[in-house]
Amino acid sequence: MQTMRETAAEARAHRDTTERTIADIARFLQGHFSQRVTAHVAGIEDAKQVGKWCRALNAPRYEAEVRLRTAYQIFKLIEEGENPHTARAWMIGMNPQLEDESPLQAIADGHFKDVMAAARSYLQGDL
Repeated sequence: MQTMRETAAEARAHRDTTERTIADIARFLQGHFSQRVTAHVAGIEDAKQVGKWCRALNAPRYEAEVRLRTAYQIFKLIEEGENPHTARAWMIGMNPQLEDESPLQAIADGHFKDVMAAARSYLQGDL
């Protein structure tokens, strides 16, 4: 069962994700993970597109935006419960709940709910 603090943290991460432009989110992810990793998470091959998104010169397609917003929201959720360093490490590290794939790879593969469940478990101290 989730505590009130966890529910509030999830609500804040969701609100923050909803209120940010995709350019803001692309800049954040590029800054924390690199342009190439951000492109991989978004499901595109041309990493230079991420720079264009960051500058609001164009916008990602729907599927890419969903992946980027998911990665951002989960990062912010982990960050709120821990800190930015731990959130980054959690996002790129192997995760036993995701069959030893990283949360970023699982997001790139479209396993959004699985990654959110793993994040909730981590914050609850289950893993």
